Amino acid sequence: MSHGTIEGQGSVVITDDLAKLSSQTNPKSIESNVASNDSQNHNAPLSNTGVVMTSLTAGAIAGAAAKTTIAPLDRTKINFQISEKPYSVKEAIKFLVRTYQQEGLLSLWRGNSATMARIIPYSAIQFTAHEQWKRLLHIDTDKNKNTSPQLRFLAGSLAGVTSQSLTYPLDLARARMAVTHKEKYGTLKEVFVKTWIEEGPRAFYRGYLPTVLGVIPYAGVSFFTYDTLKKRYIDYTGNPTLNPAASLLFGAAAGMLGQSSSYPLDIVRRRMQTSPLTGTHYRTILSTLRKVYRDEGIRRGFFKGLSMNWVKGPVAVGISFTTYDILKDFLRLSIIYRR
Repeated sequence: MSHGTIEGQGSVVITDDLAKLSSQTNPKSIESNVASNDSQNHNAPLSNTGVVMTSLTAGAIAGAAAKTTIAPLDRTKINFQISEKPYSVKEAIKFLVRTYQQEGLLSLWRGNSATMARIIPYSAIQFTAHEQWKRLLHIDTDKNKNTSPQLRFLAGSLAGVTSQSLTYPLDLARARMAVTHKEKYGTLKEVFVKTWIEEGPRAFYRGYLPTVLGVIPYAGVSFFTYDTLKKRYIDYTGNPTLNPAASLLFGAAAGMLGQSSSYPLDIVRRRMQTSPLTGTHYRTILSTLRKVYRDEGIRRGFFKGLSMNWVKGPVAVGISFTTYDILKDFLRLSIIYRR
């Protein structure tokens, strides 16, 4: 009797072990476990230091990729923004062709070195600042899953102001290189040296106020639009991440809305940044607004080149957000798997 009892218990143990082994080797069970582990890994929290490092790296690469893609269009837009010549698609194409014929293909990327020197730290700081402002404002936390639109807009605006303030002299240098020939400014270093000698240190923040006033709606609307669309998509599909196509589409929508909301102030800042080079004095925001309105009107003055921005803006912002999300997820998963 005793032996029979022991044998029965052993049989139960063996049966349980076989059942566990069978469930572990069942393809459906394996697939379910892998999916569960992937979901857990994706949602696993990083330390704030880890968040900062991944955001800085992903943001820098995302900004460089986006700006390099649309650099020729950016140069074309700036040249029309700072002049009183009317803008049209035909004239923009003529500018691109003329620049190519007179200066060569690479001249279309003139000023891109200054752009990279500016956009790499700018984009890295902006995405990192956005993550930190979201953390400080308790956006999308377990306690505050239904974040208000106002808070999302505020986090984006603060991220834009933070990054713009820290990198503004590089933005001014980029604009000046884009509208001059090599004889004036051959290198980024020349821009800083000549500007310092000829105009003094205050010149490096010429046009700063309209820039900040413009970046508040631009960054606020861009981040708000992208984050809102992203959250709706994730809630609807149940997937923890966006696919690249959806990310590009949402980024494009964010870019178009962001650019449109701040474009007149973009015109003002470019005029003020480059006024010593064009021979026209634009000293204050109000005087610049009055002069542009008086000489060129509202549509041809304040929205000159906007149609080009509707091409390059969505492309750039779409690439930027998509690259950032892909790299950030890759880097954070790499850190988690190394633990």
